[in-house]
Amino acid sequence: MERLPPLNALKAFEVAARTGNFTLAARELGVSSAAISQQVRNLESYFGKQLFLRTGNRIALTDAGHAIYPQTARALGDIATVTARILADEVRMRLVVSAPSSLAENWLAPRLRAMLDSYPRMAIDIRVEDDPIDIMRQGADVRISYGDYHYPELVRIRLLHDEVLPVCSPEFWRSLGGDVASLADVHESAFIHTNWGPNYASHPTWSDWFVEQGSARRPDPSRGRRVGLSSLAISSARLGLGIALGQYALARADLEAGRLVALSSATVRLGHPYCAFVPPAKIDRADVSRLIGLLKADGSAGDPVAW
Repeated sequence: MERLPPLNALKAFEVAARTGNFTLAARELGVSSAAISQQVRNLESYFGKQLFLRTGNRIALTDAGHAIYPQTARALGDIATVTARILADEVRMRLVVSAPSSLAENWLAPRLRAMLDSYPRMAIDIRVEDDPIDIMRQGADVRISYGDYHYPELVRIRLLHDEVLPVCSPEFWRSLGGDVASLADVHESAFIHTNWGPNYASHPTWSDWFVEQGSARRPDPSRGRRVGLSSLAISSARLGLGIALGQYALARADLEAGRLVALSSATVRLGHPYCAFVPPAKIDRADVSRLIGLLKADGSAGDPVAW
């Protein structure tokens, strides 16, 4: 490598020449004026040239100083640009994902683990919010919603159309004897009912499920257990509090691990699919595309197996 001047001295010279004052240079670099002066003297000694004319507290570049300043400033500027770019990557990208509470914990969070395989230093912000939200003002990169009718101004990607099926813990089923002829024989207190709230009317109920099976059974929610979230219905069933009409996408991991069992393979589809909405300017961003690809790839309801 070719011989280089002392870089600290070169930096002190560049800042002094740019600010025209040793005191201002010292303030920018967080050192004393005497330290700046000493570094400049070191550089002058290295080149064997006087770089500044000093008149009291004022300084001015000499002819030699003018000769080296432009290239010095350009070289240090290039180094600063490269450093900023590298540090920006080190600080991490941030992906802001907004989702309804029913999906955030049991479905979305586990799938974000795969994002970290591709972007191990990424900062991920998961926001749990109900529709509608102001995506632009709130800075979300991806909004996941129930229904494909929200946010018509954004790019819409259909993710999955989930189904519900009866699930409970193996222990709870055994507590009922484990040999009940059908769910039509289960006492009403054993059913967990999900209340989606006043804004929704398309979610299937236990009555809907029994209608699909050709049964006259109509469980009364007032006599069973009621919860306000689909994810809470799954958690309640897993804890042995009853039999939930659970969304398969949310219950899948528990079913595969044996923490839940499906009491029937018969399902009822939700009224609407889950969709992702993305601002047009962000649809081609690498991290956004990667997330959408992961969510779509894992979006099928699958084939639940009855207990």
